[in-house]
Amino acid sequence: MAVTTIARGGSETRIAVRPSFDEVYAAHYADLTVQLYAYFGDRQEAQDVVQEAFYRALVRWNSISSYDDPVAWIRRVAWNLAVSRWRRARTALSFLGRQRRAEPQSEGPGPERVALVAALTTLPDSQRRALVLHYLADMPVSEIAQRERVAAGTVKSWLHRGRAALAAQLEISDLSDSAGGA
Repeated sequence: MAVTTIARGGSETRIAVRPSFDEVYAAHYADLTVQLYAYFGDRQEAQDVVQEAFYRALVRWNSISSYDDPVAWIRRVAWNLAVSRWRRARTALSFLGRQRRAEPQSEGPGPERVALVAALTTLPDSQRRALVLHYLADMPVSEIAQRERVAAGTVKSWLHRGRAALAAQLEISDLSDSAGGA
């Protein structure tokens, strides 16, 4: 804080001149950033914290500028912000440390499933839909017939032809016996 002395008729009058915010910022920003960089080990975090502290000082500058050492207030705020960020980071790391290290992984589709999907893509749409709805969605023939707006006998025909085509492609013998009732 600059002090101006004015002499009046043999006596001196001291008038305290408040420093401007710009002067304090220009004189102390770099020093505070270096201090907090040493604490954080991260220049960007240090700059963010010091900027936040100076912002808070700017909002209250009318009262802070009258302090004996306004920079001490800014430094204290910056350090408090730094400690708060450090605590939040520590809490987050602690939380992450309690989490499972690796997500459980399921195995991909087996070769049989890949072959079945590939074989299904070669079937006509009506046969493929009938097989999928009947065997994978567990829909009865009557419900498939209603959904497709065809007779139940047509759905049975699609299922029979689809099973036969799949058996030929997958080289499965006697598929109709093993899947006939399923």
